[in-house]
Amino acid sequence: MTSAMSLGVAEMSTTNHGTISTEQDLRLVGPDDIIVPLTADLRYSRQDPYAIRMSLDTGLEEPVVWALDRDLLTAALHAPEGIGDVRLWPSVTPGGDKLLNIELGPPSGYARFEASAAEIGAFLARTYELVPAGQESACLDIDAELTELLKQA
Repeated sequence: MTSAMSLGVAEMSTTNHGTISTEQDLRLVGPDDIIVPLTADLRYSRQDPYAIRMSLDTGLEEPVVWALDRDLLTAALHAPEGIGDVRLWPSVTPGGDKLLNIELGPPSGYARFEASAAEIGAFLARTYELVPAGQESACLDIDAELTELLKQA
């Protein structure tokens, strides 16, 4: 059961390197609907135009980072999306707040988060201003990526 809540997002910033980032308030939904508030860093880069990176500080040395498909995240604001390790769906609280539910992990052990659908939508709108839909491949430098891979071989 989801209770009335307040989820928000810090001011977004864009760097000179074609990156948009923001801090997003999330709620981790635990067993018996225990809610744990936390903050995630959302980051979008023109260098990886298909993905949104969601970084969670778990208190360990390194944060946990998930790569989410930008189009999948956008579609999930309107209908259930995803299979396997990433599942997303919209919902509404009894108070009328629109949420985006984000479930990460294999079915044997997963984490479910709730985020403000409006704030996620605002972040996504900024990413589409930076790289319009259908223009992602123009941002990729396949030759440079291949060169880097061959150097590592």
